[in-house]
Amino acid sequence: MFDWLMSVSHNISRSLVLNYNASNSSLVPSFGREMDAIDKNRMELFDNFFSVGQSNFFNQNFTANYNLPISYFPFLDFIDANYSYSGNFNWQRGSDILNNIVDDFGNRLGVVNTIQNSNNQSFNLSLNFDKLYREIKFLNNKNFFTNFFKSIKRVRSTYSENSGKVLPGYIPSIGFLGTFKPSFGFVFGDQKDVRYEMAKNGWLTSFPNFNQQYQKVYNSKFDITAEIELFNNLRIDLNANRNYSNNFSENFSIIESQYNPINSNYYGNFSISTNMLRTSFKDRSVDFSEDFQNLKSSRIEIANRLISLKNINNIEYDDDGFPLGYGKTNQSVLIPAFISAYTGIDISKISLNPITDKPKLNWTLQYDGLEEYFDDIFSRVSIQHGYRSSFTINNFNYNLNYVESGFDLSGNYFNKLIFSNVNLVEQFNPLIRLDLEFNNSLRLIFDVIKDRAVSLSLANNLVTESWGNEYTIGLGYRIKNLRLNSNLASNGSNFVGDLNTKVDLKLRKNITVIRNLEIDNNKVSAGQSIFSLKLSADYALSKSFSAILFYDHLFSKYEISTAFPQTNIRSGFTFRYSFGN
Repeated sequence: MFDWLMSVSHNISRSLVLNYNASNSSLVPSFGREMDAIDKNRMELFDNFFSVGQSNFFNQNFTANYNLPISYFPFLDFIDANYSYSGNFNWQRGSDILNNIVDDFGNRLGVVNTIQNSNNQSFNLSLNFDKLYREIKFLNNKNFFTNFFKSIKRVRSTYSENSGKVLPGYIPSIGFLGTFKPSFGFVFGDQKDVRYEMAKNGWLTSFPNFNQQYQKVYNSKFDITAEIELFNNLRIDLNANRNYSNNFSENFSIIESQYNPINSNYYGNFSISTNMLRTSFKDRSVDFSEDFQNLKSSRIEIANRLISLKNINNIEYDDDGFPLGYGKTNQSVLIPAFISAYTGIDISKISLNPITDKPKLNWTLQYDGLEEYFDDIFSRVSIQHGYRSSFTINNFNYNLNYVESGFDLSGNYFNKLIFSNVNLVEQFNPLIRLDLEFNNSLRLIFDVIKDRAVSLSLANNLVTESWGNEYTIGLGYRIKNLRLNSNLASNGSNFVGDLNTKVDLKLRKNITVIRNLEIDNNKVSAGQSIFSLKLSADYALSKSFSAILFYDHLFSKYEISTAFPQTNIRSGFTFRYSFGN
């Protein structure tokens, strides 16, 4: 073997840093294939010792990091911005076994290689507004207006993209120090399509039965967070995000130096933060859901919006009043109607494309400081609230039967992308949390959690609704320096330590209902009511020795008749000894 590694780093400026890393692994043959047995026996240990051999694996990486010099400008030192780029290239030699592959016409595959590249681009932005406020003199005065104006403390945002390609069947070998083939851009991570040009240059195998796939991947991610302090002790954290990914693969054949794609396949995933607050507190039951009724009734307006984009002079309608091509089961009709119904967005303003680029803000809120007004009762008062919601498409793929303005077997227009299901989820975690600590060491926690999940299956036109509520009451009390008489005490008379007691009561009820868009049929598929009681007490017998007593009681009652109620009880005690200081 003959291997080498190389690493080069250079600071172009204080803000721009470049790095290049490369590695190569070569195999040095001890003898050639054409040598007979006698010649092989004559080979010496150091024959071909100074040969660099044939490259077996080559990899290179180029990175550039640039800190935007925004902070050098007056009043802009509160901004930090950074852009980074990383480009990778890999060349892998094919196996010698490929020389033995011959088709029915005597064509030999030969050794073909695989090349791949990728790049990662990211942009990070951080705004520290406290730095800006310190530069503005009048904002340093203490009154209500200036505090409100200075409420935004920090904003952080990140956007990143990852792209990559894998191309098998590549014929050219690679040089000792690398290559600029198939293009200078490709070996440094550029994603420009070079397949057709490579075929013209004869760099791709024309073996008829070659079946390895060309692959392309892409994903992007966006996150933004903000910290806000409206008043003293009131903190609000805002966040939004978006994630998108897709994968493309296909077989190919090279005929007369022309690249011909075969069996192309495209699939991906998508998620984005959203807001369902307009429908969060609507009444719903097993037999009725206002959101579901809105979904059914709003489909026709979506269908009319879609058909208007076709610019058809004479529009025909089916028996249900839907324009032909956009019936009530067409996914292009169902998905926007679903999103509108369960988020509460006006049906005329809902996007017809579910893959959007406008994430909605979610938040968490915490307020501490009420104990200032009740300091004779409380030593600590904290209120918390949080909301999070998301829209996800678990899987979508390219419709292999797609034809422009063509109709499928159900009489609907073909869709370019096929979606299996779409989902909306929201959580109030917590809806409200009240944490009180009294001056007498008593602690009280009251917690309410509310959650909901809705899924639309495009395979069978079913909507699955799940919702649940959870209530928790926690009590804690600490008795300091409690004395317990015992002959086991180190001083022979009693233990002295703190006794911590806790009681947690929790009640949760959740249910899952499947609703059919075609027939009036609602079925409970899952759900249960859970009651739990947890008691615990721990006592420090000494600095290193403690005892814990606990009792847990859990009762579950299921919503479906095939499941029986269950009760679980767990109790016991634990002694814990810690060695060392």
